[in-house]
Amino acid sequence: MKKNLVIFGFGDIAQLAYYYFRTDSDYNVVAFTIDRSYIAEDEFCGLPVIPFEDIHKQYPPESNDFFVALSYSKINTVRKEKYLAAKALGYQLTSYISSRATILNEQSIGENCFILEDNTLQPFVTIGNNVTLWSGNHIGHHSTIHDHCFVASHVVVSGGVEIAEQCFIGVNATLRDHIKIGERSVIGAGTLILTDVEAEGVYIGPATERSRVPSSKLRKI
Repeated sequence: MKKNLVIFGFGDIAQLAYYYFRTDSDYNVVAFTIDRSYIAEDEFCGLPVIPFEDIHKQYPPESNDFFVALSYSKINTVRKEKYLAAKALGYQLTSYISSRATILNEQSIGENCFILEDNTLQPFVTIGNNVTLWSGNHIGHHSTIHDHCFVASHVVVSGGVEIAEQCFIGVNATLRDHIKIGERSVIGAGTLILTDVEAEGVYIGPATERSRVPSSKLRKI
C-alpha cells in the first residue's frame, strides 16, 4: 500500500514533484499546502490546497509524510524555512530519488531531497537534507553537498568537493576537485571554479555576445 504524501508548493516545481511522486514512487499525493495568505485557488492538480496553518489538523503527520517543493528563492532560505516548519509539526520529510538516476553512494542522502533523472552520484558522496539536484549532474566521489543547496542541470562536481549550506550552483558549472564552496555562495551558469570559494561568494561568467554578422549573411547554415 502506498504512503500518503502532502506537498508544500503551488507552482511549477510543486507540479513537477506531483508528477514524479505519482509516476515513480511509492507515494500517493493527497493534498497540496501553502501559507494561507498565498492561496488563490482551493485546488491544484485536481487535489485540495490546504492552508499550511491547518495542514496538521486535516492531514496529520501520523498518517501523512511531507515534501517541500520550492526553488532556490533567497538563496534557498524559503525552502529551508518551510522544511524546518514542517519538521516542527512532526512530519516525516521524504525524498524523491529518480529510478533513472545512478546512485552509487549507498543511499547516503538526507531528507526532502529532490534528485531527478540522469544524475550520477559516485561512491562515497554525501548529500545532506533538503538538497535539489536537477537533471543530468555528475557528483564526483568523496564529495559532500551540505543542507539546503540547489544544483541546477548538467553541473560537474569533481571528486572531493565540499559544498557548504544554502549554495546555488547554476547550469553547466564546473567545480574542480578538492575545493570548498563557502555557505550561501552563488555559482552562475557556465562558471568554472578552480579554487576555494569564501562564504557568500558570487561568481558569474560572461555571457556570449551577439555576432556583428546577422544570420541571413551566414553561408554554411
